[in-house]
Amino acid sequence: MPHLKSKQVLALVTNYGVEQDELLVPMRHLRDRGAVVTLAAVSRDDVRTLVGDEKPGEAVAPDTTIDEVDPAGFDLLLVPGGTINADTLRLQDKAVSVVEAFTSSGRPVAAICHGPWALVEAGKVSGARLTSYPSLATDVRNAGGTWVDEPVVRDSGAGFPLITSRNPKDLPDFLREIDAVLDAA
Repeated sequence: MPHLKSKQVLALVTNYGVEQDELLVPMRHLRDRGAVVTLAAVSRDDVRTLVGDEKPGEAVAPDTTIDEVDPAGFDLLLVPGGTINADTLRLQDKAVSVVEAFTSSGRPVAAICHGPWALVEAGKVSGARLTSYPSLATDVRNAGGTWVDEPVVRDSGAGFPLITSRNPKDLPDFLREIDAVLDAA
Protein backbone atom coordinates (compact mmCIF):
# COMPACT_ATOMS: atom_id res chain seq x y z
CA MET A 1 0.00 0.00 0.00
CA PRO A 2 1.76 3.23 -1.14
CA HIS A 3 1.87 5.61 1.82
CA LEU A 4 5.25 7.14 1.08
CA LYS A 5 4.47 8.78 -2.26
CA SER A 6 6.12 12.10 -1.47
CA LYS A 7 9.18 10.61 0.30
CA GLN A 8 12.67 10.69 -1.20
CA VAL A 9 15.25 8.15 0.03
CA LEU A 10 18.95 8.16 -0.80
CA ALA A 11 20.83 4.83 -0.67
CA LEU A 12 24.61 5.27 -0.43
CA VAL A 13 26.95 2.46 -1.53
CA THR A 14 30.19 1.57 -3.25
CA ASN A 15 30.16 -0.42 -6.47
CA TYR A 16 31.33 -3.69 -4.94
CA GLY A 17 30.63 -5.59 -1.78
CA VAL A 18 27.31 -4.27 -0.51
CA GLU A 19 25.27 -7.03 1.15
CA GLN A 20 22.57 -7.86 -1.42
CA ASP A 21 19.54 -8.06 0.88
CA GLU A 22 20.55 -5.03 2.96
CA LEU A 23 20.35 -2.91 -0.20
CA LEU A 24 17.73 -4.56 -2.38
CA VAL A 25 15.13 -5.54 0.23
CA PRO A 26 14.81 -1.98 1.63
CA MET A 27 14.91 -0.41 -1.86
CA ARG A 28 12.14 -2.67 -3.14
CA HIS A 29 10.09 -2.31 0.05
CA LEU A 30 10.26 1.48 -0.03
CA ARG A 31 9.50 1.66 -3.75
CA ASP A 32 6.53 -0.66 -3.26
CA ARG A 33 5.25 1.79 -0.64
CA GLY A 34 5.56 4.68 -3.10
CA ALA A 35 8.87 6.26 -2.09
CA VAL A 36 11.39 7.38 -4.67
CA VAL A 37 14.69 5.64 -3.89
CA THR A 38 17.85 7.01 -5.50
CA LEU A 39 20.89 4.74 -5.50
CA ALA A 40 24.16 6.68 -5.38
CA ALA A 41 27.41 4.75 -5.88
CA VAL A 42 31.05 5.72 -6.26
CA SER A 43 30.85 5.36 -10.07
CA ARG A 44 28.15 4.78 -12.68
CA ASP A 45 29.27 1.16 -13.10
CA ASP A 46 26.87 -1.51 -11.86
CA VAL A 47 26.75 -2.10 -8.12
CA ARG A 48 27.85 -5.71 -7.63
CA THR A 49 26.26 -7.05 -4.47
CA LEU A 50 27.45 -9.98 -2.39
CA VAL A 51 25.63 -12.54 -0.28
CA GLY A 52 27.32 -13.19 3.06
CA ASP A 53 30.32 -11.06 2.05
CA GLU A 54 31.49 -13.74 -0.37
CA LYS A 55 29.00 -15.11 -2.90
CA PRO A 56 28.11 -12.98 -5.95
CA GLY A 57 24.65 -11.44 -5.72
CA GLU A 58 22.54 -9.34 -8.05
CA ALA A 59 24.01 -6.41 -9.95
CA VAL A 60 22.05 -3.17 -10.00
CA ALA A 61 22.62 0.05 -11.92
CA PRO A 62 23.07 3.16 -9.78
CA ASP A 63 20.96 6.24 -10.47
CA THR A 64 23.81 8.66 -9.83
CA THR A 65 27.22 8.93 -8.23
CA ILE A 66 28.06 10.02 -4.72
CA ASP A 67 30.01 12.97 -6.16
CA GLU A 68 27.03 14.14 -8.22
CA VAL A 69 24.22 13.71 -5.70
CA ASP A 70 22.83 16.66 -3.76
CA PRO A 71 21.64 15.29 -0.41
CA ALA A 72 19.43 18.33 0.27
CA GLY A 73 16.20 16.99 -1.23
CA PHE A 74 16.07 13.63 0.52
CA ASP A 75 14.00 12.59 3.52
CA LEU A 76 16.08 9.60 4.68
CA LEU A 77 19.58 8.22 4.13
CA LEU A 78 19.93 4.43 3.81
CA VAL A 79 23.40 3.01 4.47
CA PRO A 80 23.50 -0.76 3.87
CA GLY A 81 26.33 -2.95 5.05
CA GLY A 82 28.54 -5.58 3.63
CA THR A 83 32.02 -5.49 5.12
CA ILE A 84 33.80 -4.51 1.90
CA ASN A 85 31.19 -1.91 0.96
CA ALA A 86 31.10 -0.25 4.38
CA ASP A 87 34.87 -0.22 4.85
CA THR A 88 35.38 1.31 1.40
CA LEU A 89 32.46 3.76 1.76
CA ARG A 90 33.85 5.34 4.91
CA LEU A 91 37.03 6.22 3.02
CA GLN A 92 35.06 8.25 0.44
CA ASP A 93 35.18 11.90 1.54
CA LYS A 94 32.00 12.79 -0.36
CA ALA A 95 30.12 9.87 1.26
CA VAL A 96 31.15 11.11 4.70
CA SER A 97 30.01 14.61 3.66
CA VAL A 98 26.59 13.20 2.70
CA VAL A 99 26.28 11.56 6.13
CA GLU A 100 27.25 14.87 7.75
CA ALA A 101 24.66 16.74 5.67
CA PHE A 102 21.85 14.42 6.81
CA THR A 103 22.82 14.32 10.45
CA SER A 104 23.54 18.05 10.76
CA SER A 105 20.12 18.88 9.34
CA GLY A 106 18.35 16.46 11.69
CA ARG A 107 17.15 14.14 8.93
CA PRO A 108 16.93 10.40 9.60
CA VAL A 109 19.62 7.86 8.81
CA ALA A 110 19.00 4.11 8.60
CA ALA A 111 22.16 1.97 8.74
CA ILE A 112 22.39 -1.79 8.93
CA CYS A 113 25.17 -4.29 9.66
CA HIS A 114 28.51 -2.60 8.88
CA GLY A 115 26.73 0.55 7.60
CA PRO A 116 27.19 2.46 10.89
CA TRP A 117 30.92 2.67 10.07
CA ALA A 118 30.04 5.68 7.89
CA LEU A 119 28.49 7.37 10.94
CA VAL A 120 31.52 6.56 13.06
CA GLU A 121 33.78 8.04 10.36
CA ALA A 122 31.64 11.18 10.23
CA GLY A 123 31.85 11.55 14.02
CA LYS A 124 28.07 11.27 14.35
CA VAL A 125 27.46 8.49 16.91
CA SER A 126 28.39 10.36 20.07
CA GLY A 127 25.39 10.25 22.40
CA ALA A 128 23.54 7.70 20.27
CA ARG A 129 22.34 4.27 21.29
CA LEU A 130 22.71 1.91 18.32
CA THR A 131 23.36 -1.57 17.07
CA SER A 132 25.35 -2.99 14.17
CA TYR A 133 27.23 -6.09 13.20
CA PRO A 134 28.96 -7.05 16.49
CA SER A 135 32.49 -6.38 15.18
CA LEU A 136 31.70 -2.62 15.14
CA ALA A 137 30.89 -2.48 18.87
CA THR A 138 34.33 -1.22 19.91
CA ASP A 139 34.40 1.38 17.11
CA VAL A 140 30.96 2.64 18.16
CA ARG A 141 31.97 2.85 21.83
CA ASN A 142 35.27 4.57 20.98
CA ALA A 143 33.30 7.14 18.97
CA GLY A 144 31.07 7.94 21.96
CA GLY A 145 28.05 5.78 21.13
CA THR A 146 26.36 3.12 23.22
CA TRP A 147 26.36 -0.20 21.38
CA VAL A 148 23.64 -2.76 22.13
CA ASP A 149 22.89 -6.21 20.73
CA GLU A 150 19.27 -5.85 19.61
CA PRO A 151 17.50 -6.54 16.28
CA VAL A 152 16.70 -2.85 15.76
CA VAL A 153 17.38 0.37 17.63
CA ARG A 154 15.66 3.68 16.95
CA ASP A 155 17.30 6.56 18.78
CA SER A 156 17.72 10.33 18.59
CA GLY A 157 20.51 10.73 21.16
CA ALA A 158 22.96 12.14 18.61
CA GLY A 159 20.54 14.85 17.50
CA PHE A 160 18.93 13.11 14.53
CA PRO A 161 16.68 10.04 14.09
CA LEU A 162 18.92 6.98 13.75
CA ILE A 163 17.67 3.49 12.90
CA THR A 164 20.16 0.64 13.11
CA SER A 165 20.07 -3.15 12.78
CA ARG A 166 22.60 -5.97 13.00
CA ASN A 167 22.23 -8.11 9.87
CA PRO A 168 19.84 -9.26 7.10
CA LYS A 169 17.83 -11.38 9.55
CA ASP A 170 16.77 -8.13 11.24
CA LEU A 171 15.35 -6.61 8.03
CA PRO A 172 11.65 -6.93 9.03
CA ASP A 173 12.29 -4.92 12.23
CA PHE A 174 14.56 -2.47 10.37
CA LEU A 175 11.93 -1.83 7.69
CA ARG A 176 9.18 -1.38 10.29
CA GLU A 177 11.16 1.40 11.97
CA ILE A 178 12.07 3.06 8.65
CA ASP A 179 8.38 3.06 7.75
CA ALA A 180 7.46 4.56 11.11
CA VAL A 181 10.01 7.37 10.78
CA LEU A 182 8.99 8.19 7.21
CA ASP A 183 5.27 7.98 8.04
CA ALA A 184 5.78 10.47 10.87
CA ALA A 185 7.81 12.91 8.77
